[in-house]
Amino acid sequence: MRIIFMGTPEFAVPTLKALHHAAHEIVAVYTQPPRPAGRGKKLQPSPVQKEAEVLGIEVRSPTSLKSAEEQTRFAALEADVAVVAAYGLILPQAVLDAPAHGCLNVHASILPRWRGAAPIHRAVMAGDPTTGVTIMQMEAGLDTGPMLATIRTPIEAKTTGELTQELAEKGAQLMVGTLRELANHRPLAQDEERAIYAPKIDKAEARIDWGKSAEELERLVRGLAPFPGAWFALEDERVKVLRAEVIEQEGEPGEVLDDTLTVGCGENALRPTRLQRAGKPAMDASEFLRGRPVAKGTMLG
Repeated sequence: MRIIFMGTPEFAVPTLKALHHAAHEIVAVYTQPPRPAGRGKKLQPSPVQKEAEVLGIEVRSPTSLKSAEEQTRFAALEADVAVVAAYGLILPQAVLDAPAHGCLNVHASILPRWRGAAPIHRAVMAGDPTTGVTIMQMEAGLDTGPMLATIRTPIEAKTTGELTQELAEKGAQLMVGTLRELANHRPLAQDEERAIYAPKIDKAEARIDWGKSAEELERLVRGLAPFPGAWFALEDERVKVLRAEVIEQEGEPGEVLDDTLTVGCGENALRPTRLQRAGKPAMDASEFLRGRPVAKGTMLG
């Protein structure tokens, strides 16, 4: 098939590679423009752009698809289908309608649960037992289109980072299979009554509120790992928690209860097992405490 691929972050790269290896003709790759990154704030191409350049595919990085000129350029590619994976720009109706089979999206949730920007984070933080990938026919609404295929996976004790890698690979294979059997798929409308939205993570959500239960905070830690990272204040220092475990122990919320950094919560206690100080690499709690001892009775913010 003649395919336009539209994606930006690392999550989208496996799908691009899988389509290429399946011998589809990828006529162009659309991705977000390079952004400043790193200490020098130099412009860095997106992961998808880097991969497309390795594969020798034309890259387009418009800041918007709203102009008639951009829509005409898109339609001139005469694609059979556009495959979209975490692209980051709204697709106007003219773009959605241009490919013969429309635009298909790789969405990292079991729709209609967790439509929107942060489906993996929200699933982990909510304590969902499973998540997955849905291949969806795109329409003007936010992740509201009919579904073509779904695959599920247990969340268990995985972090958002681990699930993102897993779902990226599963989504890539699911998209390849969906395109192979496209003529046989019967789109299934989403149940609007079951729809839940997954808004973008707000910075304020990342600060640990020790008044919440340890179970909820453990999910927060996994849901925000590795980025943006749940954090607490230790005196004047911000410390990220990348892994933690629930301990059946009671204490004042925010109070360090022993010399292994067990912290009292609204219910039970939380023991961080992997932490990261500002500007430092992530480390296990034992290593962290050797360099930054925290006495029993310390109150964390």
